[in-house]
Amino acid sequence: MKNLIKKIAVMTSGGDAPGMNAAIRSVLRTALAHDLEVWSVHGGFEGLIDGNFSEMDSFSVSNIIQRGGTIIKTSRSERFKTQEGRKAAYYQLTKSGIDGLVIIGGNGSFAGAHAFCSEFPIPVIGVPKTIDNDVYGCDYTIGFDTACNTALEAIDKIRDTADAHNRLFFVEVMGRDAGHIALQCGLAAGAEAILIPEDKNSISDLTACLEKGWKRNKSSLIVVVAEGAVKGGVMALAAELEDRFKHYEIRTAVLGHIQRGGNPSCFDRTLASLLGNEAVKEMMQGKTGFVVGVSNNRLMYTPFLKAATGRKKINKRFVNIIKELSS
Repeated sequence: MKNLIKKIAVMTSGGDAPGMNAAIRSVLRTALAHDLEVWSVHGGFEGLIDGNFSEMDSFSVSNIIQRGGTIIKTSRSERFKTQEGRKAAYYQLTKSGIDGLVIIGGNGSFAGAHAFCSEFPIPVIGVPKTIDNDVYGCDYTIGFDTACNTALEAIDKIRDTADAHNRLFFVEVMGRDAGHIALQCGLAAGAEAILIPEDKNSISDLTACLEKGWKRNKSSLIVVVAEGAVKGGVMALAAELEDRFKHYEIRTAVLGHIQRGGNPSCFDRTLASLLGNEAVKEMMQGKTGFVVGVSNNRLMYTPFLKAATGRKKINKRFVNIIKELSS
């Protein structure tokens, strides 16, 4: 089967995440080490449909391992959700003589990959990246660690100004459907409370926690909120609680897309290098239709559909620790 794979393509899809370039580099250099030809797909699934390919050599990935973003660009594609779009993508791959495809993506990308693999006979392997860390079947996704470090640095600075002015800060981090960033940053930043989509805390629970902090004469309070945890976000939450906590100046901060950028951490570069390398080696053995990840320090291979639709649980122990340490 190894000799059947001569030419592969690599693409990045969905939202950007720090470490994607490290994964591209790993895929390319691993493939070249095994005498495979490598082409890049520019612009995600949109580029796949349009045949926006270019050949890569070793110098194509020089000096990118430390860079955020993705040198081959990314996108979300409505066209690929249609059978006509996927058929066009398959035509472009076969026309170019490409034998296999590595997709560096997240849940939406892997849902598309599942449909594509079900319809067309070309090996496809997924490498999980998303700052939300919500891909089922792996402990960590590429980009999550860097996003947490970026958010934590900002929260630490917010704590300084909150303490100077007796302020209550609601800090919104990314996580529309998953609270992994809020949970990890909340614990590491010593937040008084967190709000995440997976744990439906009532406003009464939150106010009780904040009132407890006030009675203990805390000079500042930090609440880390995942963007999908509260309808209307932190602005609506602050407005709702303003009358209840007049003894504090209430402020909000929305960290937004700074969490997607920046140089990837050591952990994310290492993870991206490992998974990109493994993806190529699995493809060379004729494997297809799964996401390669790491769970409990072991390489794991999760079918695309399960990776895309499985519900990854939060660490409830972290939730309990935050409650205990803030009391």
